[in-house]
Amino acid sequence: MKVEDFDFDLPKELIAQTPLLKRDSSRLLVLDKKTGDIEHKYFTDIIDYLEAGDTLVLNDTKVIPARLVGEKEDTGAVIEVLMLKDEENDVWECLCKPAKRVKEGTIINFGDKLKAECIYIGEEGIRKFKLIYEGILYEILDELGEMPLPPYIHEKLEDKDRYQTVYAKNIGSAAAPTAGLHFTKELLQKIENKGVNIVYITLHVGLGTFRPVSVENVDEHKMHSEFYVMSDEVANLLNETKKGGHKIISVGTTSTRTLETVMNLYGEFKGCSGFTDIFIYPGYEFKAVDRLITNFHLPKSTLVMLVSALAGRENILNAYNEAIKEKYRFFSFGDAMFIK
Repeated sequence: MKVEDFDFDLPKELIAQTPLLKRDSSRLLVLDKKTGDIEHKYFTDIIDYLEAGDTLVLNDTKVIPARLVGEKEDTGAVIEVLMLKDEENDVWECLCKPAKRVKEGTIINFGDKLKAECIYIGEEGIRKFKLIYEGILYEILDELGEMPLPPYIHEKLEDKDRYQTVYAKNIGSAAAPTAGLHFTKELLQKIENKGVNIVYITLHVGLGTFRPVSVENVDEHKMHSEFYVMSDEVANLLNETKKGGHKIISVGTTSTRTLETVMNLYGEFKGCSGFTDIFIYPGYEFKAVDRLITNFHLPKSTLVMLVSALAGRENILNAYNEAIKEKYRFFSFGDAMFIK
């Protein structure tokens, strides 16, 4: 299977640069994975596709203001650092630009309150830094850092909270789980009132989710690992949902990867935490997820491969072409798709 099999032409003007005024006013393309049939709706209509006894699974990770711009202590050269993963004891895996200027021992100053010393050099711009600061790191990042918007977004984000879900809770992501950006607290309440279970798991989004595929053959791509958590309470409810013949609806590819990881490990849902590097592409047999709420993804990305595994490559590419024809908004701040 070739990466080129997941390519499509997307007009630049369809890449959403800013969020809509109302989160749940985005459009919703509904795709039937068995027939390939397509419906055009609005996101508030999602409630019509959820039934009492179903369980909606949301990723409650919270994005940190992970993009920092500093200066090399010795030369004053400007270096941009994107914090990806907390490796404990103030050591963080990061991407930096320009990476070639950052060697082991390089110290970068981010104002008076934060320094970072490079202690490890990896591939593709990856570095590990030991952070040096006094006080509470996340308070310092709130002051010094910027939200790590994807490179295809060129507009300034006026409200930082619009790159967080309304239920974001556990700090640790370098990117938002964007399928969840469409939900409002009011819509979630309506869904709950219908008898649908709403549960939260955590996967801290890192390089594994948004790293581009640089190989020709799909099965040669290696995912970076990301940290996930599922509680006993959530696991028990998910197991009951399955036993009762109800549907598990995953919100986003990050929730999907967490659910499938746990099911692959244990054959059922179980309270646990760990790191996952699961890569889902066509040929994968889903064991946990029945339906998926997601956004429209980048050509040739691991995300478009994941949705193709669930709905079929031809169905997905056909749906994407239909979305382009109907001028849906794409990527992080774009419209949504429901695969039923």
